[in-house]
Formats: sequence, structure tokens, C-alpha cells
Amino acid sequence: MAKTETSEDLSFEAALAELEKIVKQLESGSGDLKNSITAYERGVALKQLCEARLREAESRIEKITLGSDGKVGSAPFTPGEG
Repeated sequence: MAKTETSEDLSFEAALAELEKIVKQLESGSGDLKNSITAYERGVALKQLCEARLREAESRIEKITLGSDGKVGSAPFTPGEG
């Protein structure tokens, strides 16, 4: 499986699409062992990239708050908050 872009150049969406394609290929059992191992290794790298991109996005998101005095403010977003 040839890499057309380095992981750093891929957007989250592009990395996820490539990862999904690799998963389907591996699940189908098509391809020889060497290519499957190469695809698996690429998939691991893409998974790590997607996780890093999500962490970056979470760290940039803020939630809007309304204080008891009626003033609008913001606070860091914590995953799992309602």
C-alpha cells in the first residue's frame, strides 16, 4: 500500500477515510501477508493521527457559560459534560 501523503499532511477526514479503507481490505482477507502487514502498520499510524487530531480539537473547544450574575463567559470543554 503506497502512501501518497505523509501522515502530517492528512486531515482528520482523509486519515479516517484511508483507515476505513484499510480495515475493509484487511477484513476481506484479500491480499498477501506482506501487503496485509504493511496495510496494518499504516492503519496503526492513521489511528494514532486521528486520535491526535481529536485531542487537538478537544483542547481548542470552549463551552459558553452563564454566571449567576448573568454574565457570559467561557470555560475549557471537558469531554462527557452535558
